[in-house]
Amino acid sequence: MNRIIALCLIVTMIGITVSGCGDRKVIGGVEYDTYGLLNQDDKKNPDIQYEVIWGNIFWGIVLSETIIVPIYVFGFSLFEPVGPKMPIKGQVAR
Repeated sequence: MNRIIALCLIVTMIGITVSGCGDRKVIGGVEYDTYGLLNQDDKKNPDIQYEVIWGNIFWGIVLSETIIVPIYVFGFSLFEPVGPKMPIKGQVAR
């Protein structure tokens, strides 16, 4: 039974690490990727509106004992692009 549980956890971790819940988005002909706390200096664009990926927060907390999953989702895939920033705070162009 322990082997089955361990196998299920490993498959889940690999699936989350490979796929994640965030998506890249093409805005104005340029593709923007998700970013997290570890790569925000490289990937975050000040002209693009980003939203939190709640699915990744959920999986990061649920699988916090694995250490690898939270580092990946919080470090590299915490925010996803949704559109360009609008002059009025809070509006997103779709």
